[in-house]
Amino acid sequence: MPQGSSHRPHQVAVIVDEGTNPFEVGVATELFGLPRPELGRPGPLYEVTLCAPAPEIRMNHGFFTLTGVRGLDAVDRADTLVVPGRPDNVVPRAPAVLDAIRRAHARGTRVMSFCTGTFALAEAGLLDGRPAATHWRWADSFRRLHPKVLLEPDVLFVDEGDLLTAAGSAAALDLGLHVWRRDHGAEIANHVSRRLVFATHRDGGQRQFVERPVPDVRDESLAPLLEWAQERLGEPLTVADLAARARVSPATLHRRFRAQLGTTPLAWLTGERVALACRLIERGEERLDVVAARSGLGTAANLRNRLRRVTGLSPSAYRRRFGAGAGEALVT
Repeated sequence: MPQGSSHRPHQVAVIVDEGTNPFEVGVATELFGLPRPELGRPGPLYEVTLCAPAPEIRMNHGFFTLTGVRGLDAVDRADTLVVPGRPDNVVPRAPAVLDAIRRAHARGTRVMSFCTGTFALAEAGLLDGRPAATHWRWADSFRRLHPKVLLEPDVLFVDEGDLLTAAGSAAALDLGLHVWRRDHGAEIANHVSRRLVFATHRDGGQRQFVERPVPDVRDESLAPLLEWAQERLGEPLTVADLAARARVSPATLHRRFRAQLGTTPLAWLTGERVALACRLIERGEERLDVVAARSGLGTAANLRNRLRRVTGLSPSAYRRRFGAGAGEALVT
């Protein structure tokens, strides 16, 4: 997957089609188009170009018309292509847009869709036989139109390497932060998420929506428990410990995690520990047993297994890519 060279930022092209949702275009530019002096880098890590099939593009519901953007030839210089969604999913995309998407994918460009932008990727023929996510509201319509796609209707996003699909507008932020972590590591992704005032890490396998996003009873909020646990990840915390802290049974805690976070207590705890292990490696800790102990993952073997499962990399490979002192081997 192209990541740009050391001499230029990673190029991100965003296709703006007729009727595109402005929010998702804004998400793409907020994620990848802003200067980020807080990272302490000499230049931007990404550059965003908006491109369209016509000089003037009417946005969703005609709220405004977008002008002054590049033509679709900008796609041919992109390392990543972002395809936002639009509400009229039964209306075919412009042939020029579909050709640009196919052309980008064929040359090895990473292709991402936000919300119902998945329809465009499917219409371009990129998703047949592959898993994908889209907004739950249009899942049935998507299945009827694209039966060969392996739709996963209840996840936030799907990362297939060269093809990434986000379920909804807010899930586009989750996918974007996932891409920051994938490209530049957990520490930099944390800086980006803090500036967005957005959750640092929501795994793609979490559910799109929860039964009770705002608890009916104030005391049922998980926020105090999560903060307490995050300060003690290196301790031998278990789900039973979390339940005891919350003064509920493990079964009740499980229901509250499902309702409020869309995941299980154990999955949340493991995800937080892996994220902490990544940050420790990035900050220069070389001893795997120390990383495993301080992150609560226990053993170096468990650390290797969990890190590879989440990032696709061994600890040594992760450190070479994201850590201080690149190129030095981890001490095992």
